[in-house]
Amino acid sequence: MKRCVQAAFIYGALGTGAAATVLPLLWMVSASLMPAGEANLLPPRFWPSTVTFAHYGVLFSRLNVGRYVFNSAMLAVAVTLISLLLNSMAGYAFAKLRFRGRDGTFRLLLGALVIPGQVGMLPLFLLLKQMGLVNTYWGVIIPGMASVFGIFLVRQYALSIPDSLLDAARVDGAGELRIYWSLALPACRPILVTLGLFTFMGTWNDFLWPLVVLTGRDLYTLPVALANLVGEHVQDTELMMAGAVLTVLPVVVVFMALQRYYIQGILSGSIKG
Repeated sequence: MKRCVQAAFIYGALGTGAAATVLPLLWMVSASLMPAGEANLLPPRFWPSTVTFAHYGVLFSRLNVGRYVFNSAMLAVAVTLISLLLNSMAGYAFAKLRFRGRDGTFRLLLGALVIPGQVGMLPLFLLLKQMGLVNTYWGVIIPGMASVFGIFLVRQYALSIPDSLLDAARVDGAGELRIYWSLALPACRPILVTLGLFTFMGTWNDFLWPLVVLTGRDLYTLPVALANLVGEHVQDTELMMAGAVLTVLPVVVVFMALQRYYIQGILSGSIKG
């Protein structure tokens, strides 16, 4: 009896937490489909009286949101692919290659994790300005090309790759680049998918750095563009909710598509790391 009560309490708490998380998202989608002004009625409505996609049409036809969606998607994909390549190479090197200063360099990198990212924004911006990369896509891509967290994540997972497998490949005459590409990358696939998901979500949702480095309106990412729209259309709640749906939807789709690999990577990392 006691066990049943505990199980009921746990499931009830989990259900309450899930409802508290999902209900605002459901209302966001519902509000985006409401006629203009209906989302601000009192008492508030949860379902639209009439479903309309007019607000999505306004976003794409009048406010050029399609351009901002493309900008965000292009930057998120580019940063994710480049960071996966560089982080995996560095993580594999720290895990399996022996070179002078390896451990000391890795400890120095770990120390950088305690430094807030906002501290480095000003010197990073000044450096990019000297390089002529302000108000360019490269100004957004370059800072995200590698991260200490990504290197650490891949390194901890790569430690689980048997040394005997790598030594056998070396005996067969394979070079280090061939070993990395043909053995290490396939073995690290679960953690690479997890890291790629983190990177894609972080780049897609990033607001502060694109706001700092991108000044041209045509280069804006979707979060920056929507923030500017709030000032112009602050009373258009339904329009803002439609923009929020466009921001959230791609991330949800990518996560659902890669959920199995994501969970596998997290569990494998917790067991093997």
